Amino acid sequence: MSWLSSLKSVFSPAKEVKEEEIQNVLQTYQLPKSKEPLKNRISQINVEGRVLQITINTFKSEADDLQQIHDELADALEKCGIQELNMHVIQQKHEHSESCGHDHAAGESCSSQPKPKASATNLPPVVDASPTPQIQAQTPEVDPNNPPIQKAAPQQRDVPKHPRIQNVVLVSSGKGGVGKSTTTVNLALALQKLGLKVGVLDADIYGPSIPTMLGNAGRTPMIEAEQFVPIDAYGMAVLSIGHLTGDHNTPVAWRGPKATGALMQLFNQTLWPDLDVLVIDMPPGTGDIQLTLAQRIPVTGAVIVTTPQNVALMDATKGIELFNKVGIPVMGVVENMSTHICSNCGHEEQIFGMGGGDKLSEQYEIPLLGRLPLNVQIRENADAGKPSVWVGDDAAESYMLIAEKIAAQLPKVEKDQNRIF
Repeated sequence: MSWLSSLKSVFSPAKEVKEEEIQNVLQTYQLPKSKEPLKNRISQINVEGRVLQITINTFKSEADDLQQIHDELADALEKCGIQELNMHVIQQKHEHSESCGHDHAAGESCSSQPKPKASATNLPPVVDASPTPQIQAQTPEVDPNNPPIQKAAPQQRDVPKHPRIQNVVLVSSGKGGVGKSTTTVNLALALQKLGLKVGVLDADIYGPSIPTMLGNAGRTPMIEAEQFVPIDAYGMAVLSIGHLTGDHNTPVAWRGPKATGALMQLFNQTLWPDLDVLVIDMPPGTGDIQLTLAQRIPVTGAVIVTTPQNVALMDATKGIELFNKVGIPVMGVVENMSTHICSNCGHEEQIFGMGGGDKLSEQYEIPLLGRLPLNVQIRENADAGKPSVWVGDDAAESYMLIAEKIAAQLPKVEKDQNRIF
């Protein structure tokens, strides 16, 4: 299949993407030095949402032109609705003869056509159409013959604020299974009890559990003016990818670009009411979702959830380091499952160790917001869709104290004195 055919069979381009104009840009663009049409060098192309991924063949003599090629294409494709251009490069060993007369872009081969290197060097993705550029989480190996495109690191302060959301608070962890989602729903309800208008966004695309914990699993949001209407849960506006997949058994088997595109759609294409705080339940790890959120969503601060166990602390440390690098303040640490009290004999035991939250707090000079016990009531109430803060079980007071510390760190919004209401 030629690249032109693959463009016509893309899986999910956004409505704003203009396919014919993209074809025209790629067919008419000429390489800076050789003036050879770019279409002769394209081997693969794909569009997901408003992200275009393209693979081209280049030669050693063109290494210095890669930045210019990318920037010129990105500027032209922006007018076609493309927000992000990911350009991947396969460097040929030797330049082929231009007189072979074959259309290599269409898949035809000849004996004079050189084979590409065994491994392709992928240039880091760059966002030019968006006001916030793509961040690079890891430094790739640098090929001296094919240097990566250099872009300045993104800054959170450059991300535009959502018109109806005052603060965004992330609840994150380095690994799964530490009670992050349970903490999210209870902190959201606790902040609401403090008088704040609260919403919840489930960014755990691959393992959404917020619908179950808030008792609205199986419900589907309405669509109004091509935007989702969030579901009401205990007076909070809530939305999760779990509300869109239909049932508990449907896996979300998406690659990174599609998953991050879904997150941005849930954030931007939802009719959120005026909120004091949007609490986002993050997926575990430090992958595509975290990077996309850091570059495109204005974040007030992050709350790290961990257990005292050394393995959990190691992963939580990575999460803190990531937030420090992208300029997101860490509001503090919540130590979950810190102790267990036997319901029969009253014996207290630190099953997962002790002092883990204190270590993180001391190492990074961030507050220890609170400790939560390993309590069967917390689990039972969350599974039943009635979180601890709502039913007022033994853990409710602990969540309220943590929420008070978080609320104290939120910037105060001054009231416009010219407004009557």
